[in-house]
Amino acid sequence: PAGMSFWLSLIGYQAVWFVAVIGAGHGLAWPGVLGMLVYALVQLACARNVRVDLALMAAGLVMGFLLDGALSRSGLVDYAAGWPNPALAPGWILALWVTFALTFSQSLRYLQTRLWLAALLGLVGGPLAYLGAARGWQVVTFAEPTWRALLALALGWALATPALAWLARLGSASTQPRSATRGARA
Repeated sequence: PAGMSFWLSLIGYQAVWFVAVIGAGHGLAWPGVLGMLVYALVQLACARNVRVDLALMAAGLVMGFLLDGALSRSGLVDYAAGWPNPALAPGWILALWVTFALTFSQSLRYLQTRLWLAALLGLVGGPLAYLGAARGWQVVTFAEPTWRALLALALGWALATPALAWLARLGSASTQPRSATRGARA
């Protein structure tokens, strides 16, 4: 049921997004982290390739530390529930990065061969998600003028999204059976 995994992935990601943002709105980072852990455990239990999903999780975590950490340290963006350290990307944002990264082996799998579309999705969708969190739940605050933070988010997500799609494709391609070449050497 590839269609089922698509919908579970998409709905699961959206559920984690809402849990993380609503939790942060109440000053709590742990609901987003817990939501990500549940999502990740289900995804890993059903994974076509656990190594690819683990690599995506690690890449998402690093990208979140880099982009949102830089935005936080620069003062362009301020996040609610800044646990574990207000000068870093908060745990709930990192949980969203990890969850988003996992969608590239499921609901966003089609972007693996459409990197230009992934870049466009990141360019537009990234800042829109932050705007939604800012306007709907007041968990993200942008320094004035707001366009600077939105531009940084757009550029960061326009690079991160195709990078995650490429990593997912690379990992999927590297999992082809190699037994035929090993058998020939032996």
